Amino acid sequence: MKIRQNTGKYNIGSNIRKYRIENHLTQEQTVVKLQLMGIDMSRGTYSHIECGIDNIRVEELLALAEIFHVNIADFFEGISL
Repeated sequence: MKIRQNTGKYNIGSNIRKYRIENHLTQEQTVVKLQLMGIDMSRGTYSHIECGIDNIRVEELLALAEIFHVNIADFFEGISL
């Protein structure tokens, strides 16, 4: 299942980027960690997720929550209907 992003109203990519930076990781380092967890993703795809261009799969979001030591709900912070 994918979570569809809207670059304007429902972009969780900016929160993903925030938590990556707080964890002092580059996009490349984050992708390596994802790959070690069995998530097949390129740095370009990851970049598109942070920019809100590509959608993110639930399994990818769960893996990022583990990597960044946050709850899934933290990625939706500041998003309202």
